[in-house]
Amino acid sequence: MRKLIFLFITVSFAGYGQNIVETQNGKVEGYSNEDIHIFKGIPFAEPPVGALRWKAPQPVQNWKGVKQTKEFGPSPIQNTPEPFLCWTEEFIAKPEPLSEDCLYLNIWTPAKAHDEKLPVFVWIYGGGLSSGSANCDIYDGQQMAEQGVVFVSLNYRVGVLGFMAHPELSEESGHGASGNYGFMDQLEGLKWIQKNIAAFGGDPNNVTIAGQSAGSFSVNAQIASPLASGYFNKAICQSGGILGGRLMQDLATAEEQGVKFMESVNATSIDELRAMPAAQLQELSINNNLGRFRVVLDDYFLPKDLFEHFKTGKQNQVEVLTGWVTGDANLLPMGEVTQESFTSMANERFGANSDEFLKMFPAGNNEEALQSQQKMNLLSFAGLPSYLLGTYMDRNVWLYEFTHVPTDKPGFPNYGAFHTSEVPFALHTLDQWDRSWQTEERKLEDQMSAYWINFVKTGNPNGEGLPQWSSYNQDEGKLLIFETGELKSSSKYLEEFWFLTQN
Repeated sequence: MRKLIFLFITVSFAGYGQNIVETQNGKVEGYSNEDIHIFKGIPFAEPPVGALRWKAPQPVQNWKGVKQTKEFGPSPIQNTPEPFLCWTEEFIAKPEPLSEDCLYLNIWTPAKAHDEKLPVFVWIYGGGLSSGSANCDIYDGQQMAEQGVVFVSLNYRVGVLGFMAHPELSEESGHGASGNYGFMDQLEGLKWIQKNIAAFGGDPNNVTIAGQSAGSFSVNAQIASPLASGYFNKAICQSGGILGGRLMQDLATAEEQGVKFMESVNATSIDELRAMPAAQLQELSINNNLGRFRVVLDDYFLPKDLFEHFKTGKQNQVEVLTGWVTGDANLLPMGEVTQESFTSMANERFGANSDEFLKMFPAGNNEEALQSQQKMNLLSFAGLPSYLLGTYMDRNVWLYEFTHVPTDKPGFPNYGAFHTSEVPFALHTLDQWDRSWQTEERKLEDQMSAYWINFVKTGNPNGEGLPQWSSYNQDEGKLLIFETGELKSSSKYLEEFWFLTQN
């Protein structure tokens, strides 16, 4: 029987029959694009609806027959996705369908047989933990699969349905905690991959998890979580992370927010909230002025003392590739910055060390003060999480800074090297982004993507024909600068990183 299944899968991947693979839950049928076999909308958990709302994801039930997996599954409940500011339609989830039934993953594989043991790359989307989807155009897996990688993207719950905590939920959980359901969804996807990816030609013992923005926060969370131990071997964190101290709260604070939300919608129990339509809950959560739902330091999925957890090396120790985009600086509010206001902030925050701080972040005039504030925002939001990973991990960590400003789009403002602009270069999806790309940008895409592919395959981004990328250490503090032209290493920010972590 096993020989027959092997021959069947081999024939399917060879293109002589349909794209049918037998998973542990049942058969799925995808389609081919050139030599890549694509499966979209594979369920990896039971729909988190009804009594399963605000519960850890449950393993998907087996199905009979052949499940059609040729279209993306629904995106998680969120505000209607639409382009805004620098993020054009290529960066945004499709406006529909949106559904609470959203736990699906997608696979692009170049394998012609199930025993090829190709490296696996798992992409986790951004969106502030309140929006996003695996179906964004720039997350297309075709190009990475063509370079010998099994590309997987997955959905997870966001917003009120993905991260709300409440005392009643903590009590019923069996482990005294609630919230972080979106992170649990991601982990359930990784568990499914461990059990099933070999059928798609992937190696369950060579899995890299990667994400940008909230996706990077998510990868950081999986690195930190004791529950995720053994489900991945390498990690890529782009633009942000929980070690920056943002989007986090302790369990008591998170539960209090859940209580206030329940009161604001005139409900008296979790059962009443579970009876409300998901779209209504989403609308009410946006309009109640309680702020976004955040990462919960619940002492279950994540430790209560996150920094002590990392300092003592209790996190999942894996190789890490991590960095940021210079436009990440614009994500933090600044208001009006003047020489006087910035100097006053420095004195108040750093006290006796303010003079040293102002040497690294000068404020000789208003313009210089604004530049220093932007630099501080950049390092606070995105630089420090990467630096701290480089400090606390006992494996190699590679740091980068992406400074390239994408070519202009006619009639559209120039937002510089904006947050997320590096993703199509790293995933080799510039063709999914409608701009008139220049030859040097195509070269940058090839180089950056090659580093990512090499890292996924071997745990080291370096390879033939690429400038040497040195792993990070606190003595030299080198990072790689991604810009058109000659790529270069730099030791910039080393002193600033050290100073900010000491103060």
